[in-house]
Amino acid sequence: MGILEKISEIEKEIARTQKNKATEYHLGLLKAKLAKYRAQLLEPSKSSSSKGEGFDVMKSGDARVALIGFPSVGGAGPPLQRHAFSQSTFLSLMTSTASEAASYEFTTLTCIPGVIEYKGANIQLLDLPGIIEGAAQGKGRGRQVIAVARTADVVIMMLDATKGEVQRSLLEKELGSVGIRLNKHKPNIYFKPKKGGGISFNSTVTLTQCSEKLVQLILHEYKIFNAEVLFREDCSPDEFIDVIMGNRVYMPCLYVYNKIDQISMEEVDRLARKPDSVVISCGMKLNLDYLLEMLWEYLALTCIYTKKRGQRPDFTDAIILRKGASVEHVCHRIHRSLASQFKYALVWGTSTKYSPQRVGLTHTMEHEDVIQIVKK
Repeated sequence: MGILEKISEIEKEIARTQKNKATEYHLGLLKAKLAKYRAQLLEPSKSSSSKGEGFDVMKSGDARVALIGFPSVGGAGPPLQRHAFSQSTFLSLMTSTASEAASYEFTTLTCIPGVIEYKGANIQLLDLPGIIEGAAQGKGRGRQVIAVARTADVVIMMLDATKGEVQRSLLEKELGSVGIRLNKHKPNIYFKPKKGGGISFNSTVTLTQCSEKLVQLILHEYKIFNAEVLFREDCSPDEFIDVIMGNRVYMPCLYVYNKIDQISMEEVDRLARKPDSVVISCGMKLNLDYLLEMLWEYLALTCIYTKKRGQRPDFTDAIILRKGASVEHVCHRIHRSLASQFKYALVWGTSTKYSPQRVGLTHTMEHEDVIQIVKK
């Protein structure tokens, strides 16, 4: 029995089993097995010695956004071309550079990079069609597509507003099965395998979804017999399995509903009020500016401007850093030896009590602050 058959068998078994107190151990074990088999699928097989050509899209700009969506159903032409048509409209609208035809080939899937210039930052936008074409089962070059998706800072999920919720749940399931967790935080569980001493289990909160017995069963499934486990929050068995696997990626996701010009006003209102959702229309160029604002918020970037002594600040060339960056990060970005020669900095902007304020390396910068660094 191949891995794919085993996976479908377990999925059927989970669907059949009723959820109650008596079956929670059984379900926990099934979920652990399922996660194990899926991990095996995504690992390159050791038997195939032939080296595949390397595949990646060159990372450029200050942040990376993956554009993921469904091939649009219906219409003429092969599904991937139709898909590319629906999303390349979005790509050409959002990116200032018509992306050079640097199409990175997958077997039948192409990944097209573009760049959005916004608030002085260059944001790389990757159109990843065909992540659904059996990528999770490792078909074609599915693994490489997923590898690229995992390196993104934010996922934009392009959904058809006329199709309702079906697409969203399918895409979430597909990304979930390859270890990408959308809009979730890392479970607060301390887990450390040890050389001996059995399994020590503790929790600082009352657990309603996991018990010590279930945790032991799941660990035994992974052939782990000595470990330290501490639950700091009430987590489900799935989240505990994520912690054991250790290769999960937690990233923010924006659900973008396109084609709002084809649905009723009430439906648009309902979709727009959902958490993490934006409604747009590429055809009529509606609401694209708000989408960019939301994207900026989710990327959590800040622009910082530099100033030389006795001169005006340079507002043409901003330093782009993550939110919460300190003066030390700014120094490293300008030159790696600058932090060791640093004496103090003068900062103008919203992060200071008065302008200019004299600060040290640990001062946290905010958006559009101006900094002047004084060396020893």
